[in-house]
Amino acid sequence: MTTALTQNEFRERFYPRRRQSVPEAREFAEVALSDWGFAHRRDDVLLCVSELATNALVHGVPPGRGFLLRAELREGAVLRVEVQDSGGGVPRVADLADDGGRGLLLVGATADRWGVGERDPGKVVWCEFVCPDGGSYPGPDRWGPRPHAGPDRGMA
Repeated sequence: MTTALTQNEFRERFYPRRRQSVPEAREFAEVALSDWGFAHRRDDVLLCVSELATNALVHGVPPGRGFLLRAELREGAVLRVEVQDSGGGVPRVADLADDGGRGLLLVGATADRWGVGERDPGKVVWCEFVCPDGGSYPGPDRWGPRPHAGPDRGMA
């Protein structure tokens, strides 16, 4: 079963700089996915939410600030997840030999595409999940294979 999407639907929430914000962001995304009937690849989406939120807290959010999580279901059956923070710098993808810091490698391996965009102040790190039929968003078992994803620059 598919549902035609006539306009973008989104949800967003701000989270303070505290450890509990990551599971809260994941729960927020899970509710949005459920409300939208977007069940397939749920685990992939929630993994990416966790990784992007954790990266924002560890590397991007200055003391006294927080991050914004935005989940958007776009026309053409694209689910976009964005995490916006006010920290400087561009996220660095870890080398395979590094002891840690593999969050963006996981995002790149899981999402169909991902990237980084600038905002004032800070940055937006985003990832997208695309339905291959392009005109509706899927029920279970409607997704095809995922291409290898690498970082894109900008807000594409």
